[in-house]
Amino acid sequence: MSNLVKEVETVKSYLIETRREFHQNPELSLKEFRTASRIEEELTKFGIKHSRVGETGVLGILKGDKPSDKVLLLRADIDALPINEVGAVEYISKNPGVMHACGHDAHTTCLLAAAKILSEKKSEIAGEVRFVFQPAEEIGKGTQPFIEANVLEGVDRVFGLHCAPDLPLGTVGLTPKLNNAAVDHFTISVKGVSSHVSLPHKGVDALYVASEIVVAVQALRTRLNSPLEPMIIGIGKFNAGTTYNALAANAVLEGTTRTISKESRAKIKTEINRCVKNIAEIYGATATVEWEGFTGPVINDPEVCEEVAALVDETFGKGHVVKDREVSLGGDNFADFIEEKKGAYAYLGTSSDTKPCTKLPLHSDSFDLDEEAMLKGTWLHVAYALWFLA
Repeated sequence: MSNLVKEVETVKSYLIETRREFHQNPELSLKEFRTASRIEEELTKFGIKHSRVGETGVLGILKGDKPSDKVLLLRADIDALPINEVGAVEYISKNPGVMHACGHDAHTTCLLAAAKILSEKKSEIAGEVRFVFQPAEEIGKGTQPFIEANVLEGVDRVFGLHCAPDLPLGTVGLTPKLNNAAVDHFTISVKGVSSHVSLPHKGVDALYVASEIVVAVQALRTRLNSPLEPMIIGIGKFNAGTTYNALAANAVLEGTTRTISKESRAKIKTEINRCVKNIAEIYGATATVEWEGFTGPVINDPEVCEEVAALVDETFGKGHVVKDREVSLGGDNFADFIEEKKGAYAYLGTSSDTKPCTKLPLHSDSFDLDEEAMLKGTWLHVAYALWFLA
């Protein structure tokens, strides 16, 4: 594996140039048409068969020269965020209001570079590598078309990685079991009756009812659920009313829940539904709650974590693997793959003291990463593939 480090070094310029190209041309979820086309162009150069999955997903398949039924799935997410980039880097986004603020440009590039190296090592591979370039992770979509296309059929292991600005350059987070929370999105619609503000008793103020719901829903976390179990109930959008001197006839709230167990995930939905219904009835309004499940929790398989960690220790020495990274209440629908098959989601240290922007949190409008990290990200994909499919 030490020789492999030197081989990965040979693609450093490819990593930087490709990542910066993706960074300059970000595309929102389910609109990653240029990104998908560029991925296909690169896979074609590497001699890797590929196909579209859905409109913007890409699947590459590399069969080794040695016979084996083993299959490894490697995954990268490819979409960007509706954020206007603020920064002085030469590769700043060319698309106003759209930015790779979560490192997906680097994830895509690492997997492409890994595909390039592995395509040159077919003689060492016994089995098959499936490269999944998944769209729409930021909106909790993109995995289902791959699952429906039976891409997980016959897969023995799944592996992916994500940039981690909380980890220093050179380190890798491989925490067994829970890593990320389940994420659900809810929309609460309140229907009242419009009236002049001087005659509140003649109407039903949907804005006021919705305000009561905001306060009451937040209390569910602290009064009906264990303080020892992490949970978030957040409301980020509130729209109501048409003028300052009339009761609002309608109000719409949008929010999210973050939970770490199936039990609490189901329980909080029931509690929110009941809370909304009861508060609306008190004031003579009606209200509905619509739910959209974005992703389940990311739960790493301990055995796979140890397999990858052992490769890191063997190559780079002890001290580069973080096995107790704090649980994140952010979500990632890599969970949909890891729920079906044994696997691990690694967190790639991307921050350095010499580059302050690399320490900013994900989704920051000035987020950046130390591009040296992509060498280790690429190495992780290739090293695990060569070891598992040896």
